[in-house]
Amino acid sequence: MKVLVADDEALARDELIYLLGSHSDVVIAGEAVNGKDFLEKTHRLEPDVVFLDIQMPEIDGLTAAKEMLRLKKPPYLVFATAFDCHALEAFSLEAVDYLLKPFSPERLDKTLDRLRKMLAKPRFSLDILANALERLQALADPYP
Repeated sequence: MKVLVADDEALARDELIYLLGSHSDVVIAGEAVNGKDFLEKTHRLEPDVVFLDIQMPEIDGLTAAKEMLRLKKPPYLVFATAFDCHALEAFSLEAVDYLLKPFSPERLDKTLDRLRKMLAKPRFSLDILANALERLQALADPYP
């Protein structure tokens, strides 16, 4: 799985990258240091999963996540933060998980297991469904 890690704190970002690095199927596609950098790299790198801090300069993580969800194929979202007070809003943004700092390797393992299962299933978007419906209509007999 291709991962982007976004956190303005270098030590927290390095810790998460180190923990993710112990999983052979995880590839760190990039790092972002603020919300603006995160959005640019999400567009450019097209990761499967993003680990996103909430309190960051320029654009906070919640605002950046809302913007990211506008993509045609947004990556899976995991919030990785020191603040538990934003969990409700995070899950309203379709977050897969909400990890609290300092990160627990066991907790991260559970998150990655959940992500592996999600990535193994095809993701259907409205565009995919609309295209399939158009193809079926083109094949359908015009007469009842």
